[in-house]
Amino acid sequence: MGRHSGHLVEGTDPRISVSVYEPATASELRPVLLLHGFASSAKLNWIDSGWVRALTEAGRTVITMDLPGHGASAAPEEMDAYSPSRIRADLLQILQDAHVHPIVENQPATGVDIIGYSLGSRLAWEFGATQPELVHRMVLGGPGSGDPLAAFDLAAAQRFLSDGTPINDKSTQELLRMAQLIHTNDIFALLTMVEAIKREPYIPAEAVPRMPLLLVAGDADERAETMPELAALSGQAEVLWLPGRTHANAVTSRAFKEAALEFLGR
Repeated sequence: MGRHSGHLVEGTDPRISVSVYEPATASELRPVLLLHGFASSAKLNWIDSGWVRALTEAGRTVITMDLPGHGASAAPEEMDAYSPSRIRADLLQILQDAHVHPIVENQPATGVDIIGYSLGSRLAWEFGATQPELVHRMVLGGPGSGDPLAAFDLAAAQRFLSDGTPINDKSTQELLRMAQLIHTNDIFALLTMVEAIKREPYIPAEAVPRMPLLLVAGDADERAETMPELAALSGQAEVLWLPGRTHANAVTSRAFKEAALEFLGR
């Protein structure tokens, strides 16, 4: 896997868990930032599924972070810590602390490539649109033009957790079930994130990233049915459908990794 620093990048907010994985041999290739999905973590999304190993073996330095209330990151009480705008500010600070410099033509190590999955794709879309001088290419997994967390029935979820009242909304039911599968998840922190996200709607047409994109999803992923709408907004997006894969298991696909590595290596 290469050398791993389990310490925070110097200067980074100590509430946020940031790890850096380096290739075994020093490389002039730009680093890759990985952004995981809701109720997941860098470990579950990227390490256990083999992404960090694949990227470091390809000569890339990898930067991972756990979103607030996820993985090894703290779970703040204040809602603003979970908002997409605050997370984008955190990402900018993380890249600055990791000495990622703005893109300079013909200097391959400048800027960063980003791979996001699910909520991580939404965050990457907005970050790439607002920081074009830092982001070279992006791979977005399981993306759509809508936001399932914005439609999450927060009151129903809270009633279910309180007294077991059944949740009628299928999407809310599935998201909460997924969150509860991981026994270490702080459910109340995750619900705070949902509430924060509801306050900042995802409208991809309002801020469109202009760098090349690769959009990837399983062809059985209901959450990604609107992925072609994102591709149309971009005008610089390639689309890859993974046969038989769902939102839950597309990230483990070898074809996904191979396509991402090829796309980022151009």
